Amino acid sequence: MAVITRCLVIVATLLVVLATPATAYTNAFFPTQSSGNRGVDVLAIQHLLTQNGQVVTADGIFGPATTTAVRNFQTARGLGVDGIVGPATWAALAPQISQGASGSAVRALQVELNAKRRLSLPVNGVFDASVTTAVRNFQSHAGIGVDGVVGPTTWKNLAWHYAYPNMSAGFCDQDPDGNGTAANWATGAAVGQLEQAARTFAATGQGQLPLGDAGFEHGGDIPGHASHDIGMDMDVWPIRTDNAQCTAGRITWESSTYDRAATRTLVQAIRNAAPGHVRLIFFNDPVLIDEGLTTPYDNHDNHLHVRYCERVHPNSSYVC
Repeated sequence: MAVITRCLVIVATLLVVLATPATAYTNAFFPTQSSGNRGVDVLAIQHLLTQNGQVVTADGIFGPATTTAVRNFQTARGLGVDGIVGPATWAALAPQISQGASGSAVRALQVELNAKRRLSLPVNGVFDASVTTAVRNFQSHAGIGVDGVVGPTTWKNLAWHYAYPNMSAGFCDQDPDGNGTAANWATGAAVGQLEQAARTFAATGQGQLPLGDAGFEHGGDIPGHASHDIGMDMDVWPIRTDNAQCTAGRITWESSTYDRAATRTLVQAIRNAAPGHVRLIFFNDPVLIDEGLTTPYDNHDNHLHVRYCERVHPNSSYVC
């Protein structure tokens, strides 16, 4: 009888655990975005600026026109005018919306849901039943109140949630540390910026860009890495002289098939895609180090560790 009772207790406990939505990220925050950023969060900000009467092209690139639109919005709302979208500006931009709403704020919601939950919602600005379902699923996923209404808490958690890269942007997926595709997630900005670098490099005709580990969907410790736990560190591989870096295996900067010129082109593409938002690139090629393009660090002979940064971040290692 005692054994049966203990088994029933165990089963009941498991049922409670399975029925309780996981609190994926209790410390979610609005990611600060500013000039030089790109990606889905910038795209959402541009749609929200349009919703608030500002004229800006929704292209996912935080350029001079977006900076001007942000400054104009901040002036109109009596906020600190700096052209940077931090928590206060995010909160002022994002309205409460629910089923039946329409307009650019709904487009902002749709692009965020598509990138953060790997969906294919039409970006049509219509908050219909399918959007409500996606919102409710996200709220359950995030461990927040499930009501289908997008208010401050849902906006914050959605903006904070990591994005998954578009592998067709010029990547090939690699798994050197056994973490699988589960380790491809990163912040919206990190993903968007590396995607652009991959597209630029692919256009040179020197092969695809091997993507190693980035991070898990909600951050946290990742096997094989001392960092990569907050979504702003992404690994890529150096380029080979035969352009077969996706099929012929990983090399070091000392290998006979290492292509320094092509790897230099890659590093420059990474930096140019995110001006002012690349904190460092760990890679031990002494020539690229002397050129100020990479930074030496132990165990970084066979991959480039790209660390992105923002104007404001809770962790000082990721502040530009």
